[in-house]
Amino acid sequence: MKPLSHDFMDDLRRLRVLREFRERGTVTATAEALHLTPSAVSQQLAGLSHDLGFPVTRKDGRRIALTPLGEALLSHADAVFAHLEHARHDLQTFDETLRGTVRIGAFSTALAGLLPTTLDSLAADFPDLVVSVRQSEPPELFDQLDAGRLDVAIAVAFDGSPTVSDPRYHRVDLGADVLDVAVPADHKHAADASINLRDLATDQWITGSPGGCCASITATACAAAGFTPDIRHQVDDWLAVTQLVAHNHGVTLLPRLAQRNLPPGLAVRPVATQQPQRHLFAAVQEGGQNSPLLQEVLRHLSEAAATLAAC
Repeated sequence: MKPLSHDFMDDLRRLRVLREFRERGTVTATAEALHLTPSAVSQQLAGLSHDLGFPVTRKDGRRIALTPLGEALLSHADAVFAHLEHARHDLQTFDETLRGTVRIGAFSTALAGLLPTTLDSLAADFPDLVVSVRQSEPPELFDQLDAGRLDVAIAVAFDGSPTVSDPRYHRVDLGADVLDVAVPADHKHAADASINLRDLATDQWITGSPGGCCASITATACAAAGFTPDIRHQVDDWLAVTQLVAHNHGVTLLPRLAQRNLPPGLAVRPVATQQPQRHLFAAVQEGGQNSPLLQEVLRHLSEAAATLAAC
């Protein structure tokens, strides 16, 4: 291997492509995430190898994989990107005044159940801070975070979300969002203090889209109770779900974040046995957690989540 030049990491764009390839696993998936063509991704990886003087990828059957040197390069690149993110936020708050704009992306129930309280407290403590929110879910949510179009991402730990060990992100645990049973108000179990899911084995059920987080939680919880739910409706909008329940068109597991301004005609009760739940977290790009501004946003999110969990 020829000696590396002192400017071997100058082209950060190629390193971003290599970094994305590590997470996506294929050239095609990398190209889709970066809005490039597969040939453009291949050219970037080949050009990086040429300039470095060693291959960063190798053939692995019909696919390509990172070489050990490519892995080692990325471990250093992760530190570089984290330091650049730290520098960006450090310069943004150089005058020690928490001002500017923070862009938060979150899934729908977090927007309804968690963010209003967070925005209220941020506005009270930091009147010069502008916060904008955008509805988004993984994997697009983290694509936007990677591209710098979002500063904070709020997500559920599920398929499409990064792992806890992903070096690209700093994560803050926001706790569990418990799912309760929602039944029509005239249901025979509506007056129960809690409901055993086994008692709903013959009911019609409403879940989210197949493969989604809440649909998977429902399937798992019902299986643990000894039955497969009769799923009649698959709806991702919680307002529509609660209306369907209130009109006697099924029962559902309803996250507590979605239990705001519920319509009349339904009863919400805790699950009698082990309560189903999904786990929430906030993420910023690694290095961003050193920003006083993002520290405050994450702190207010954590406090809002803790308050909701205590209710």
